[in-house]
This record gives sequence, C-alpha cells and structure tokens, in this order.
Amino acid sequence: QVQLVESGGGLVQPGGSLILSCAASGINLEDYAIAWFRQAPGKEREGVSCENTWNGFIYHADSVKGRFTMSRDTVKNTMYLRMDSLEPEDTAVYYCGLEYNPYGTIAAVKICSRLNGMDYWGQGIQVTVSS
Repeated sequence: QVQLVESGGGLVQPGGSLILSCAASGINLEDYAIAWFRQAPGKEREGVSCENTWNGFIYHADSVKGRFTMSRDTVKNTMYLRMDSLEPEDTAVYYCGLEYNPYGTIAAVKICSRLNGMDYWGQGIQVTVSS
C-alpha cells in the first residue's frame, strides 16, 4: 500500500522558514516525478514546485521562485520542501504528490500545471504565515 505522510507544517511569522517533509512508503521515488502543490482558502490547488527526477530539472512557480527549494533523499524515500522568506500569501494547505514518470518524459512545468496527473497525494498539511 502506497502512503505519503507529510510533516513539518505549522504557524510561522512573515519572513520565517519552514521545511515540509513527505515520507513515501510502498513506492520507489526514483520512478516518479515529485511535486508540491498548495491550496489556499477559496482558491484552486496550484503547483508550487515540481521535479522531473529523470533529469533533475526543477520547476518553481513564479510566486515562490528564489524562496522555495525542493529536494529528496532516496535512501529515506522522502521529499522535502524548504520554504524561506515566507509571506502571508503562502498560507495554504500544502500537498506532496507523485506522478509516474519512469523515463522522464513529462516535463517539470507540466507536472506542476495539472492536478489530474498525480497518482498519489499526501494528506495535506497546514502552513500559516501570520504575525
């Protein structure tokens, strides 16, 4: 059974940092593109950062470029999203996701642009940026 378990969310002041983790079990991350999406209240879920793990190319949405970085640990089978210089507009529920992409044919930007490509989702975790 495949499971993605997220952790690391919470309340942080503007300008602060958080690191989200997404631990995968029952699956090999190397066969999947990895993605982070978020959904703010009253808004649609949007792609934030996505990686084509075949070529290592990472796409970041313009709203987070230069502030968010993503990484993965293939030994721990865990992916991470480091968020720096957080702004109130970053407040949302964050979701990790996996899309089957064993030969890297799906570009990172496309992975982030659609919801229906994800094969697995994490449970979602709240990030609140407020003073």
